[in-house]
Amino acid sequence: MKTRYADAIAYLTKDGSEIRELMHPALHGNRRQSLAEATVLPGTRTQLHRHAHTEELYHINAGSGIMTLGDSTFKVGAGDTVLIAPGTPHRIEASGAEPLVFFCCCSPPYSHEDTQLLEPA
Repeated sequence: MKTRYADAIAYLTKDGSEIRELMHPALHGNRRQSLAEATVLPGTRTQLHRHAHTEELYHINAGSGIMTLGDSTFKVGAGDTVLIAPGTPHRIEASGAEPLVFFCCCSPPYSHEDTQLLEPA
């Protein structure tokens, strides 16, 4: 199975980030994980949220940001990878002048139903 970036249509997730599904079971036939590119625009952040079942990896490709992970807050930038364990509240903010772009790998695959928002929109 192969996908093309140009064919991945962007949409907004429940937490407010723009996502391009690069590989997802609902679209591509893989079974146990999903891979997406997420973009957070400068000066904005995703809503604080958690996933009951999904483990996530964020790999930062471009930009800089502030990651909130449980009780910790820390800077992230290109080349950094963050592990988000199931049930852990998290959000990410684009703190630089350019968009924060990162890969998000989810296992089991991302679903809106497994996303619990922890703050108002």
